[in-house]
Amino acid sequence: MKYSVIVPVYNRPNECEELLESLTYQTQRDFEVIIVEDGSSVPCRDVVERYAEKLAVHYYDKPNSGPGQTRNYGVERANGEYVIILDSDVVLPEGYFAAIDAELAANPCDAFGGPDRAHESFSTTQKAINYAMTSFFTTGGIRGGKAKLDKFYPRSFNMGVRREVYQALAGFSAMRFGEDIDFSTRIFKSGYRCRLFPEAWVYHKRRTDLKKFFKQVHNSGIARIHLSHRHPGTHKLVHLLPAVFTLGVAFLLVLALLSLCFGCEIGTLVSLSPLLLFALLIAVDATRQSRSLAVGITAIAAAFVQLTGYGTGYLSAWWRCNVRGEGEFEAFSQTFYQ
Repeated sequence: MKYSVIVPVYNRPNECEELLESLTYQTQRDFEVIIVEDGSSVPCRDVVERYAEKLAVHYYDKPNSGPGQTRNYGVERANGEYVIILDSDVVLPEGYFAAIDAELAANPCDAFGGPDRAHESFSTTQKAINYAMTSFFTTGGIRGGKAKLDKFYPRSFNMGVRREVYQALAGFSAMRFGEDIDFSTRIFKSGYRCRLFPEAWVYHKRRTDLKKFFKQVHNSGIARIHLSHRHPGTHKLVHLLPAVFTLGVAFLLVLALLSLCFGCEIGTLVSLSPLLLFALLIAVDATRQSRSLAVGITAIAAAFVQLTGYGTGYLSAWWRCNVRGEGEFEAFSQTFYQ
């Protein structure tokens, strides 16, 4: 068997069903599916059983331990030459495995990953969040989709690894956030070859509302500081930009408030003008890409949440870990996966 699809699931039976349904339409069928329930209170066993005759699918239930350890649990039971790590909130286009086959045949590698897109059926908020996570103006284009990247670090929503490489590196660490970048970094450090497969993309729902999105990116900001401690030299300037943006927003809002208190309306407008220009840029670009004004307007909020959420997480971790000398920590650990 060539591929083993590993999917950790936590209280998401509906999403699991959509993913399994998309797997039934694949043009390449040399794969098995391993669903691992991570201590869910709303299990998806019944959903998986409905696909037992359509797919080579296996279901396991275990106590909650977080996504990384749950993926490792699934890989221990896998038979494929490659393990494909997917999040439960993705849907695959029918040519997903065919695209992976073509890339591996043309240029073999040990690990790979693909970008993500927003499906037409996604809500306005989901499309706006997808824009915020993939736009050059928010993430700088480091999250995939660009073949010219000198190093591509696969993310756990869409990651493939040769099974023997996965086992040699002991899979994901105990990190609950940032564990995919930690794993990708260890792949590079160990001398294995990792590539972006631009055509092996998935539809990724990400968060369904801005509150959950904030929790996600806030923890990602915290994880970046932890990753810089685990892997010295991997911190890049682009990782600092959301924190600079967050401090800039705070500074401009304070200036605007002071101008307002002193009755200087022009000063207030001048103080807010950089933020208004950024909002206009996001709205225009997101509207152009999505061909939807509603998505463009919602993308303004999503972009500010993405940058300030990551920035506040980064700054809090920098203060607690680098200044006060505390160890690794996480926020929203009890609610993020619900």
